[in-house]
Amino acid sequence: MFTYIQLFIEFFKTGLFAVGGGLATLPFLYDIESRYPWFDKSMLADMVAVSQSTPGPIGINMATYAGFEAGGIIGSLVATIALVMPSFIIIIIVARFFNKFRENKLVNSVFFGLRPAVTGLIAIAGFEIVKLSVITWDKYIQNKSIINIFDYKSLILFIVLLIVSNKYKKHPVLYLVIGAIAGIVFGL
Repeated sequence: MFTYIQLFIEFFKTGLFAVGGGLATLPFLYDIESRYPWFDKSMLADMVAVSQSTPGPIGINMATYAGFEAGGIIGSLVATIALVMPSFIIIIIVARFFNKFRENKLVNSVFFGLRPAVTGLIAIAGFEIVKLSVITWDKYIQNKSIINIFDYKSLILFIVLLIVSNKYKKHPVLYLVIGAIAGIVFGL
């Protein structure tokens, strides 16, 4: 029962402060990972991969996955509901008062000020994904060799998909499928 309460509190906070979508939840998930035994960094990388490969919002998929790892089906429900609840409450409040504040300069300034914060959260999330999937600090620390910093298979796959996706404008799902197949075949 205590795990479910912790899940609710942590994912409610994440839902309250992770403005900007699913990838903005990553810094909060790293914080949760460092304080609780529910999942580790490699599982977090799996969560990102699965969440981006499955239909639905990434943040909700990640909350569901993390909740399931921590507390099974009930844990997944608790984490998902807790993540969504702040947005739901805020939307109800905003909708109720929207017409009163639509032209308010202070409200417009607050939303304008949130843009850089959201951009920063998403940039940090992108960096953390690269760090998890391409950079292998553990091997570097063990061998003290600069050559061991990168997971070269992942780096090559990333570069190839980046070049191909920029040259051929195909649906992103195609590149997700190609990346997933390559990951399975090459054991990434």
